[in-house]
Amino acid sequence: MADKLIIVESPAKANTIKKFLGGSTKVVASMGHIRDLPKSKLGVDTKTFEPQYINIRGKGDLIKSLKKDAKEAKKVYIATDPDREGEAIAWHLSNILGVDKSKMCRVTFNEITKDAVKKAIQNPRQIDMDLTDAQQARRVLDRIVGYKISPVLWKKVQKGLSAGRVQSVAVKLIVDREEEIENFIPEEYWNIYATLATKKPKKSFEAKFYGKDNKKLDIHSKEEVDKILSDLKNAKYIVDEVKKGEKKRTPAPPFTTSTMQQEASRKLNFALKKTMQVAQGLYEGVKIPSKGTVGLITYMRTDSTRISEEARAAAKVYIESTYGEEYYENRYYKTKADSQDAHEAIRPTYVDLTPDSIKESLTNDQYKLYKLIYNRFIASQMSAAIFDTLAVKINANEYNFRANGQTIRFKGFMTLYVETEDNEQKEEFAKIPPLEEKQELVKQKIDSKQSFTEPPPRYTEASLVKALEEKGIGRPSTYSPTITTILARRYIEKLQKQLHPTELGKIVNKLLIENFSDVINVEFTAQMEEQFDKIAEGKQQWKKVISEFYGPFEKVVEKVDKELEHVKLEYELSDVPCDKCGKLMVIKYGKFGKFLACPGYPECQNAKPFIETVDVPCPKCGGVVQIRKTKKRRNYYICENNPNDGCDYISWTKPSK
Repeated sequence: MADKLIIVESPAKANTIKKFLGGSTKVVASMGHIRDLPKSKLGVDTKTFEPQYINIRGKGDLIKSLKKDAKEAKKVYIATDPDREGEAIAWHLSNILGVDKSKMCRVTFNEITKDAVKKAIQNPRQIDMDLTDAQQARRVLDRIVGYKISPVLWKKVQKGLSAGRVQSVAVKLIVDREEEIENFIPEEYWNIYATLATKKPKKSFEAKFYGKDNKKLDIHSKEEVDKILSDLKNAKYIVDEVKKGEKKRTPAPPFTTSTMQQEASRKLNFALKKTMQVAQGLYEGVKIPSKGTVGLITYMRTDSTRISEEARAAAKVYIESTYGEEYYENRYYKTKADSQDAHEAIRPTYVDLTPDSIKESLTNDQYKLYKLIYNRFIASQMSAAIFDTLAVKINANEYNFRANGQTIRFKGFMTLYVETEDNEQKEEFAKIPPLEEKQELVKQKIDSKQSFTEPPPRYTEASLVKALEEKGIGRPSTYSPTITTILARRYIEKLQKQLHPTELGKIVNKLLIENFSDVINVEFTAQMEEQFDKIAEGKQQWKKVISEFYGPFEKVVEKVDKELEHVKLEYELSDVPCDKCGKLMVIKYGKFGKFLACPGYPECQNAKPFIETVDVPCPKCGGVVQIRKTKKRRNYYICENNPNDGCDYISWTKPSK
């Protein structure tokens, strides 16, 4: 019989915590949620908005076992994750196990270390019903929106479609961006570059055309370029101004969920889902020879950049002993206004466990992500990088050229870590020799370059997360599942990291925007997040929030169901004739991706696999190279003659010409 029973969500977390506690304490896992709304019906009373929870199918034996353990223990502690989802799971567990919610049965920890776990168990609290209600409000609202709009899509478009409050807004952002790209009209512009040199010693550098009479001049045609070049034929290039300066670059704050997802996508090429799975493993515990099984990072669902004073002190010691005192700077980062700030930023739990010192204990993916988190945290407490800058203005008759240069004087945090940005525009810095005002330069050559303005880039997973966060859509726990869901539903597809809307996505988006514009829009979705935050703070009643939404929403659903005519999906035509009736087959989306179907359905029900190919012949035999997918939907490339016709070409990398 155990003195204490501690219930957590996962076996990995249970195993880590077991190592910290004595033999009379039993630690078991609930395996995530044990109760939820039923899948077969709405599961919400639309008069009282009371959710009708049921035990999740397949968890009967686990629930029996948990009840037995709870009955035998003198004290039950529920130690599910320290967020709204975890609080709701704790509340469900207390109901099923008959644990009094008003008792001090809830323990939370931001990091799974021996000290943090023991301290949490010594300071239990009641289950926080405000946090629980915020999660219930989100769950019930999403269920109502999904289960009320989806049947309209089945009836008016096709079976199997579905809509979601946050997912549909994410699809809308991607469709809107695609329309911007399609409607974009490129504009011509030109740049002129002069290669100039000092006389003695002869050192050359490049200056860029700026304008005329010190006013910026944009060049839009070849005629304008020719006129300027003609005017510059016999011009003298005189240095007008040399301005020396200093520029500082400060480090980025420690990771939040969204910034970690963005950097892991850019730097490590990790999909969002993979990033969260690897981070979960680092949080729940890894066996380290010197420490046993410990959580290596703090809780990975957070929108705060705050760090504890203990972590700050540990970073100071590490930086000063590793790099020197001049590399340390005590930095505090301002958390954004709508942040929940319930947890610290994502950081290593033990600064002495450097990535390279524990590399042998980690998988390759764990090492990469841990190193990213570790270096970002340490860099966030380091000194700014200092650059010496040089800005030069050069006159050539009435025209003006400019050149900018910079050299790094002190690397500071850049010794360890530099943040990247999507589509980062790298400034061009010329290597400029020492110059003086009124100095005459020698023109070596002058070139012009034609360019065209470019449309906005398509979203990547990283830039979509950034957009969702900036617009107040979703929270740290929702970014990854949102994007995973819309990819799984085939409303969008990922091609070379870029997110494209499918035809299905465009049609469903158009229908939703035209008929449910009050629900499927950025403003409403962001406003609901604010309402959930107020519920979590105890400033708003959750059923009142749902009630105010439901009345007008129900009327819209009824109106659309009555008035909307059937929408016919236009499928992409292939060049493959149907074996049975000869019609050209169309490309459809199924559970496992694209397939070819006869447009004569239901009279002709012929279907066959859709095989994508690349426009480069097989490097070994010259055959057609097909694109196939693994079970985890990763692309690989294989020759059509492999293996039956004797070619063994197969590769993860697309063949090139």
